[in-house]
Amino acid sequence: MTSFHIPHFQNEELLVQALTHRSFAREYPEEGHDNERLEFLGDAVLNFISGEFLFKRYPEKPEGELTQLRSSLVDETQLGEFATWIGIGDRLRLSKGVENQDGRTNPNLLSCAFEAIVGAYFLDQESEVDEVWDWVIPFFETVVDALAIAAPQSNPKSLLQEWAQQQFQQTPDYKIVGESGPDHDKHFVAEVWVNQKKLGSGSGKRKQDAEKAAATNALEAL
Repeated sequence: MTSFHIPHFQNEELLVQALTHRSFAREYPEEGHDNERLEFLGDAVLNFISGEFLFKRYPEKPEGELTQLRSSLVDETQLGEFATWIGIGDRLRLSKGVENQDGRTNPNLLSCAFEAIVGAYFLDQESEVDEVWDWVIPFFETVVDALAIAAPQSNPKSLLQEWAQQQFQQTPDYKIVGESGPDHDKHFVAEVWVNQKKLGSGSGKRKQDAEKAAATNALEAL
């Protein structure tokens, strides 16, 4: 396997923030901000990079399959595995409570921290994506062919989107309507609406998982 590592930061404060869970920031507010804004940015950067990567790597695959493969490439499980490869768990800044509840091995916390590091590195490189691309792509290349083989031909969100476009020329609208649980074990509830009608709902530990469950529920109803 390729040797993976956290990238070198010119601004170390960005890396520290990327590794700071909100439980730590609440417990020690003088130590700076948490990583949630960086996570938001990193999620967007990862979706862009993974989309371009898959578009070029699999020129024969249709949009639905590429969408599903991208989802598998950047989901909680896979990003958590990437985070483990580079030892993020050992470097997370967590509250004592979260750490005592296995926070350093929690896939959700690890995947969110990986996204935050991507966002922080993007800023560290003055919003130039090339260096981020060079760091991220080896992760993708290590797993993508296995994911492509294992993945079914469609996923619930892409199937529902195809149906909605055929029936109403619309894209399903996903809404997060509930959030509960402690910082290290969040639980989200999502609804999916088409043509101003709620078709399904579902839950999961990540917003993306809740949306996928809602799409599955809608397809079962249809």
